[in-house]
Amino acid sequence: MAEFVESTTVLNVPEFGYAPVPLAPTVAPARQVSEISVLLNSLDEAAAESGHSATAKRTSSHESKLVRARLGMASGLYAALRAKYPQAAAHSLRVALGCSSWAAVMELAEETRDLLEVAALLHDVGKIGVPDKVLLKPGRLTPEEAGLMGRAMPTTVDILTGSGAPRELLEIVKYSRAWYCGEGRNQDRQGDELPLPARMLAIVDAFDSMTTDQLYRPARSRERALAELFEFAGRQFDPALVQKFQALFSQDQNLLTEKLARRWLHRLPQEGSAVPWTIKQHEHAESPAVMPTSDLPAASLFEKKLIDNMHDGVLFVDSQCKITLWNTGAERLTGVSGAAACGRILLPNLLDMCNSREQRITNEECPIAHAVASGVQWLGRVSVMGRQGRRISVDLHAIPVRTVEGAIHGATVLLHDVSSETSLEEKCQALHAQVAKDPMTQVANRAEFDRMLINFVAAHQESNLPCSLIMCDIDHFKSINDTHGHQAGDAAIITFASLLKTMCRSGDLVARYGGEEFAVLCADCSNAAAARKAESIRKALSEIKQQCLGNAAITASFGVTELQAGDTPETMLRRADRALLQAKDQGRNQVVQLGEGMMEEKVKRSWWPFPTFRSSALVEANLVTMVPIDVAIQKLRGFIADQDAKIIKTNENELQLAITSSGNGGSRRLTDRPVTFVIQLKLSQRRIEKTNTHGLAAGAYAETCVEVTIRPRRDRDRRREATVEKARRLLGSLRSYLMAREDDGKAPASARPLAAAE
Repeated sequence: MAEFVESTTVLNVPEFGYAPVPLAPTVAPARQVSEISVLLNSLDEAAAESGHSATAKRTSSHESKLVRARLGMASGLYAALRAKYPQAAAHSLRVALGCSSWAAVMELAEETRDLLEVAALLHDVGKIGVPDKVLLKPGRLTPEEAGLMGRAMPTTVDILTGSGAPRELLEIVKYSRAWYCGEGRNQDRQGDELPLPARMLAIVDAFDSMTTDQLYRPARSRERALAELFEFAGRQFDPALVQKFQALFSQDQNLLTEKLARRWLHRLPQEGSAVPWTIKQHEHAESPAVMPTSDLPAASLFEKKLIDNMHDGVLFVDSQCKITLWNTGAERLTGVSGAAACGRILLPNLLDMCNSREQRITNEECPIAHAVASGVQWLGRVSVMGRQGRRISVDLHAIPVRTVEGAIHGATVLLHDVSSETSLEEKCQALHAQVAKDPMTQVANRAEFDRMLINFVAAHQESNLPCSLIMCDIDHFKSINDTHGHQAGDAAIITFASLLKTMCRSGDLVARYGGEEFAVLCADCSNAAAARKAESIRKALSEIKQQCLGNAAITASFGVTELQAGDTPETMLRRADRALLQAKDQGRNQVVQLGEGMMEEKVKRSWWPFPTFRSSALVEANLVTMVPIDVAIQKLRGFIADQDAKIIKTNENELQLAITSSGNGGSRRLTDRPVTFVIQLKLSQRRIEKTNTHGLAAGAYAETCVEVTIRPRRDRDRRREATVEKARRLLGSLRSYLMAREDDGKAPASARPLAAAE
């Protein structure tokens, strides 16, 4: 796993970042739950805008209220962290909320739960001692810079010690970076000797960091992040707690959020902070004024909407060239999310900027810094690194911004794409202009969605870019019709469709799938980004008052998935629909995402033009997944459902499936005819004896081995080269669902069958 440069080098988890992603969907059944929902769903805007808008002020007020309720006077430490590094403060708050929910499910003692929540809120306070050039550096840290970052944790302990924190709290923070097996530097405890809250904090901290955006890495899906935790269970994390953390997602998230809100907003303001710090408050101290969005000047609202929907990239930097705004056009152009870019220093190496002679521009020759320093506009042709590692030519226009007194306040930077290639978004927009409309909602109808889904999947597979599908459905729609009449139901559908069109980009496709159900195709969008978009729509819908419903609001459930290796339009649609059904089963008014979304590796072709066969099988492989066999079977059920596979036969450890792959629409070529494949799966579980580790990490760990054989049902089908390609895509899809790696067929020397181990 890649080293975690944002924290100490002891914690070895993959490239953690701090771009906000809510840990769990939230609902607002009461005023207190609404306040915490506003907070969680506003963290993205707070980190992206870095406190330069009324929305950020509103988020800061809610965050301050929660933090003061938990910390009392010690909330000043959290405020210092937020002023220094708002991304780390937002991450700490999400980790504290996640720890609180988990502690409630585990029924920990109140005192232990208090200490865990406060430790989570303050575990990154030491970052205020790290220089800005290290915190905001866009690339990999040097050894010296990594050493400075590694001092953050000892600094945290020193700050908390000087602030009078109790010994138990200090131990939780200190040992949250310890390895369970005892391999960390200067560890004096290991295994169950580590405090239970510290082991829980380590898991939630790692999970939240993996599911957030990094500058050059999008957020991982929850399924992928859980797999990473399982892979390092026994070494870095407590294996028993990793199992319990996975079970946390089967709980009713709405109920957990409601309990957490009551605890943080009802009881604690009356009882004081959770740790024995002295609380001193001025009699006339009040919370900062909250400016609602409706009170913003109309010009500000129009300008924000205009900038966010411009096709060109628009960037705002301050006098130190720190990015304060990064619009959707810049995200589309560079592939870097606004949450990951805001707060960074805009230098040429951030975008790998080159001049017209394809020579890299040094930081000392930065045209933006020159415009800020001289107060003179700069306009020129440069190239930047875009998506998939391809260079894009842009016209860069840096415009200095002066205050009324004439001082340089910063600069506005425009990036205009001048490449000759037509972007994928433009192709989607051209198709979008020709769609057939649903007469009532004026969005695409079902027939147009079915046609566009095929083109959408084919275009993104060809360009090797991610795309996602959101299926959404209005909750309790039948009761709306029965109680208020069909006209009220039609008004609710029109309101929902209008909101979807407003909150989606022009390159996306919004369609009425049927009745009160809608579908959204998200161009060039990952699973995590689509889930955040769905969560924003869900929150906005719950706040719209419906006059026809007596000023009550409606809610909706959302299922999200991303295009995976080996996917067809049908399998992608089934997976999104399955996520929607799961959201409804878990209590409605929430977002559920399924699927990994890994891109398929291109198959290297041989110089020999005809397929060869060593046996009757087209494809054979040995797969290994780092989960127990019962978990692998659950993932296999999703593959069977989404591929519409038929089970031919099964026994104790073998399974035989039949899958028919569809052709390419109306083509009459022989290679496009549907082919039925027979997939033979043989599952076994073995234990890996870790004898090269120390302490409690040594022992046996289970993993599942799957022997895969794919052959066509009819022998004449094997003579077509396209059949081999389809079989390989099926294997790629199976690997994605199982999150497995290919094995060379040789078991490690320390491996033994499960039965023998037991």
